[in-house]
Amino acid sequence: MSQDASHDSPTQNLRRLVYYSRNRVTGAPAAMNETIRGILAVSRANNARVGVTGALMFNAGCFAQVLEGPGEAVESTFERIQQDERHGEVSLLAFEAVETRLFTEWSMAFVGASQADAARYGDLAGESGFDLSRMTGDKLCAVLHGLALEEEAAAA
Repeated sequence: MSQDASHDSPTQNLRRLVYYSRNRVTGAPAAMNETIRGILAVSRANNARVGVTGALMFNAGCFAQVLEGPGEAVESTFERIQQDERHGEVSLLAFEAVETRLFTEWSMAFVGASQADAARYGDLAGESGFDLSRMTGDKLCAVLHGLALEEEAAAA
């Protein structure tokens, strides 16, 4: 969790960025899981340091992510992601000023690992064919926020 996330001020230039990318992580499931754990560990440390919060969804085909925080920090985080060889065809869905964060408690929530999430993805597939290019930034952000809240409730 970012120490400053709950103390955002309007002068902080708070931004929300939503993107998806094609997964270029390959290998056996255990190796892929280890890679994702590594991505999360580094992301959480980096994000906490610069005041960025958000959520990451991963499946074998794609990454989807929401980043929130000071504009400069969000932009530099997104630039690193675009340079990361594990992400292909990075597509920006939204980058906008916001009044408040949705992801106040997570330097980087990870969603998508549970059976309940698989059911939720089934609903997404029905709506969009799970073609993230057909989703809006607002819709993807809402889905990730809902999944993060469910993960938090399940862990409690």
